[in-house]
Amino acid sequence: MHNLNLNMMKKLLIISFLTAGIILESCGGIKRNPGTVYMPDMGYSRAYETYADHSNLDKLGIFYNNMPVAGTIARGEEMPFLLTKDVQGDTTNYVAAKLITNPLPPLDSLDMKETERLFLVNCAICHGAALDGNGPLYKDGNGPFPAKPANFVGDPKIIAMPEGQMFYSVTYGKNLMGSYASQLSRKQRWMIIHYIKSKQAEAEASAAPAKDSTTTVKK
Repeated sequence: MHNLNLNMMKKLLIISFLTAGIILESCGGIKRNPGTVYMPDMGYSRAYETYADHSNLDKLGIFYNNMPVAGTIARGEEMPFLLTKDVQGDTTNYVAAKLITNPLPPLDSLDMKETERLFLVNCAICHGAALDGNGPLYKDGNGPFPAKPANFVGDPKIIAMPEGQMFYSVTYGKNLMGSYASQLSRKQRWMIIHYIKSKQAEAEASAAPAKDSTTTVKK
């Protein structure tokens, strides 16, 4: 029995020394060959620099043009507007914009208040706080602008303009007005169009002749 216990202890010591040696060897600082990598592109991807010169990639057989795939939407992008800006002299997409409707539901009182603020900050300097085209830059003809900006509530052509064309104009600019795509998000642009349309409806309602509420009694 005593000899049996000694043999067991020897075996345990040998196993312990072997295990410790394997652990020490695996933790060594010697760089080893990892062997064959099945999918190297997944393990060692090519470095990408956003603003680097990629003109030499064609020579390496790599296609790259830094453009998203047509029709795709970036993560976090909302309410995409797929019509691009017309080239000079062409109005194809401007006309096509007539068919696009406002994707936002009608604004509640809080949204309307915020949209009024956005309009006053970005639009009223030209179109006026009353949306009549008499902003500070025109000022009854005494301002720096010689031509009166669009009258949103008094010009039948502007009143009849579809929402999609309004959005196109705000996004890409139209005539003397530049683009506001960098100042206003898509949602904010659609909100402003809701605001303009609501003011147009109010102006039309106030301009409509009042109905005679009296009744004629026949004898």
